[in-house]
Amino acid sequence: MNASETAARAAGTPITGAEIVCRALAEEGVTKVFGYPGGAVIPIYDEIFKQSAFQHILTGHEQGAAHAADAYARATGKPGVLIVTSGPGATNAVTGISTAYSDSIPLIIISGQVGTSFIGTDAFQECDTVGITRPCVKHNFLVRHVEDLAKTIKEAFYIATTGRPGPVLIDIPKDIQLQKCVFDYPEKVDIPTYKPITRGHMGQIRKALNALLDSARPLILVGGGVVLSDASELMNRFARLTGIPVISTLMGLGGFRGSDRKFLGMAGMHGTLEANYALQNSEVLINFGSRMEDRLVSNVPDFESRPRTVIHIDVDPSSISKRVKAQIPIVGDVKSVLADMVSLLEEEDYRQNTELLTPWWNQIDEWRSRKSLDYPADSKSIMPEALVEKVQAAAPADTIYTTDVGEHQMYAAQYLKLDEPRHFLTSGGQGTMGFGLPAAVGAAVAFPDKPVVCFTGDGSIQMCIQELITCKRYGLAPKIVIFNNGYLGMVAVWQKLYCGGRLSETTLDPQPDFVALAKAYGHVGYRCRTYAELDAALKDAFGENRNECCVLDVQIKRDEPVYPMVGPGEGLTRMILREE
Repeated sequence: MNASETAARAAGTPITGAEIVCRALAEEGVTKVFGYPGGAVIPIYDEIFKQSAFQHILTGHEQGAAHAADAYARATGKPGVLIVTSGPGATNAVTGISTAYSDSIPLIIISGQVGTSFIGTDAFQECDTVGITRPCVKHNFLVRHVEDLAKTIKEAFYIATTGRPGPVLIDIPKDIQLQKCVFDYPEKVDIPTYKPITRGHMGQIRKALNALLDSARPLILVGGGVVLSDASELMNRFARLTGIPVISTLMGLGGFRGSDRKFLGMAGMHGTLEANYALQNSEVLINFGSRMEDRLVSNVPDFESRPRTVIHIDVDPSSISKRVKAQIPIVGDVKSVLADMVSLLEEEDYRQNTELLTPWWNQIDEWRSRKSLDYPADSKSIMPEALVEKVQAAAPADTIYTTDVGEHQMYAAQYLKLDEPRHFLTSGGQGTMGFGLPAAVGAAVAFPDKPVVCFTGDGSIQMCIQELITCKRYGLAPKIVIFNNGYLGMVAVWQKLYCGGRLSETTLDPQPDFVALAKAYGHVGYRCRTYAELDAALKDAFGENRNECCVLDVQIKRDEPVYPMVGPGEGLTRMILREE
């Protein structure tokens, strides 16, 4: 804040609602804002031009802005901030808002609205943004009085970042942006109807530990809550102290070290054999922050047919027992509950009987020996599994990976070795195609000195390909790896398996020249049809062109389904393996 701004605030000089927005964001410590201007937010953008507290990132599309703000939040742990105009500006962002909501990502959306006297008159670019977004936000506000604006923004940040995180939208009519009042930003807020529980009940925590440590077949499930609550260090300590095997959901990847022998891999539809068999045969399952959604456990009756004790820890009480019944529920922040558990393990007489676990580990090692992720070598075509491994081998250790959605997403989840949280950014709950490239933008904005890799498909990349211009505009240098097989691969596989092989609208022919497109946006493009071309491109992209945005169009083996696979509605041990 400059001297004149400080003097004006001290004197209690009224300022516009638009300036209040910028001042409030500065008070919250916001340094990056993503967005796209329009008529209903011109006053806000005029104030953005005048201020220096934060940088605005202009994307190519509002959906791209939403995904970039979302990824910024995933990578940093701070709330992402998005500004869009009314009508189509807001509706274009809904896909990104819904994506953030499904994955519990803290996001602040500031949307412009027509003037208060025009609301309900079908004015130009008017829509009921509050009504449209209500199902896919944690909360939303329509500000009708400029005096309420500062307090509303404070409440929005508080709601978005506490309890189960999520997006909060603030709809601000244009006349409210122009009206004036004295800026008075509250230091804290108290919302009587919103009191999230963060500390778990110690009685339940002790009960959970006793059940876990007395079990011959215990299992730790790492959900997205471990990453969101920054509890990965505690998670690793907890697993080390207990010696219990660990599995992960898609959103939990990186929450426990992927290189640790205790890690069995991702579980679920495309999980490893050892992870799924361990999950199905566990005697006591301790679930840290996973909703146990249908992509993890498709057939709940089959899963619950095995007697087991489920310990479910989640900050959101509505998520506990939503699909799989928990015998020991613990409502609380995962980090707080883990801290209490680790303290009990380190300070009191809680010890795991390692001899009790020996038969369990012997069984797990037998399942591991089947090597469910092994794949055949192919000298003629690039195997997608090998592509992931080669990219990680070429990339620096601190690389942040983003993905779109489809087969490439599953290959990345299976074959990346992730030892750090917030280095794997992907759309889980919504499965949003188009997420990967703008997510790479958000990650690169968050950490300009870290390498960023986007794994995408030849279908997904075209959903938000306009964000290549955002990379050029801000000098961002993600490496965009296109798994090009000429299909909407994941859907095509299901059509082959369950629709008699009829490929209905999943063949992508013709295709654009992705290398030419990369060059048209001012970037470097590589066409990779052989392993030799791939190796040369990776060496160049991470070497001489490490400071350039690079697009690698990689022709992968065309008919290569993702294995292993649990079919829809099947039990966890009814897996389709490659050899079958």
